[in-house]
Amino acid sequence: MQIRANCKVNAGLRVRRKRDDGYHEIETLFYPVHGLYDLLEVEKTDGERGIELTTSGIDIDCNDEDNLIVKAYRRMAEKYEQVGGIRVRLDKRVPFGAGLGGGSSDAAHTVMAVNELFGLGLSKEEMAEAVRPIGADCAFFVYNKPCIATGIGDKLEPTDFTWSGKRMVMIKPEVSVSTREAYAGIHLHDEPFDLRVNDFEETVFERYPILGRAKQMLTDAGAEYALMSGSGSVVYGVFEKDTESGSLPLDRLIDKEFAAMVIFDDTL
Repeated sequence: MQIRANCKVNAGLRVRRKRDDGYHEIETLFYPVHGLYDLLEVEKTDGERGIELTTSGIDIDCNDEDNLIVKAYRRMAEKYEQVGGIRVRLDKRVPFGAGLGGGSSDAAHTVMAVNELFGLGLSKEEMAEAVRPIGADCAFFVYNKPCIATGIGDKLEPTDFTWSGKRMVMIKPEVSVSTREAYAGIHLHDEPFDLRVNDFEETVFERYPILGRAKQMLTDAGAEYALMSGSGSVVYGVFEKDTESGSLPLDRLIDKEFAAMVIFDDTL
C-alpha cells in the first residue's frame, strides 16, 4: 500500500513548566498539512517477522534501528503476534529539524499500515496508545485533525479551528534546530495561550536571525498569520487565496534569499 504521511504545523506554542522527568509541559495547536508529506510504500513479506527499510529523497542521518518507522514496527510486532514481516520504502520529503513532525508522522502511519495489513482491527485510540511512547506528537497523526495539545504534546483535544481554503507558504532556511537546543534556551511563561505566540521564537530567532527575517518577509508579503512551527526551523505564513488573479503569495516574496528556500506553497 502507498501512504502519504503528512506533516503538521504548530499554531501557537506555550512552554509551561519543566517536569521532574525532564520533559516540558506545553500548550499548542497541531494543524495537519496534507500537501507536504513523506511517501511510504508498505507491503507484507513472505519471510520471517522483521522489517526491511529502504529510503530515498532527503538523506536520513540515523541508522535504521533509530528510525521511528522501525521503532513503530517493532512495537507492534512485540505487542501483536499476528504481525509478520513487512517491507517499507520511504521517500523522505519532509525536512528534519523543521518542527513539522515528519518522523512522528512516519511512525504513526506505519502503525496504521500494520493494523490494516494484518487485520488487527484496532481503533484509533488503540493505535494512538501504541505509538504514543515513540514520540510525544506521534498520536496526533493517528487522528490527523486539528487538536489542542497539552501535557508533553500527547494529550489531545479536537478543535474546530480551520484554515480551509487559505494558502500556506513554508520557508526552510539552511539551518536545523534540535529540540534539545531549543528547550535549552527557553523562558517559561504563565501568560494565556495565544495562537500568535511561539515561545521558542525569542531565543531561536536570536541564534538564527534568518528565521526572524523570514517571518517578517512573510508578514510583509501579506500573510494574515506567520509563525515558526514547533521548535523550528520552518517559518510559515497563511494567506488569503487570491482566486481572481490566481497569483501566489510567493510572487510577493521578492527577496531571493527566501524565494529559494520555499519548500511548500499550496492551498489548504
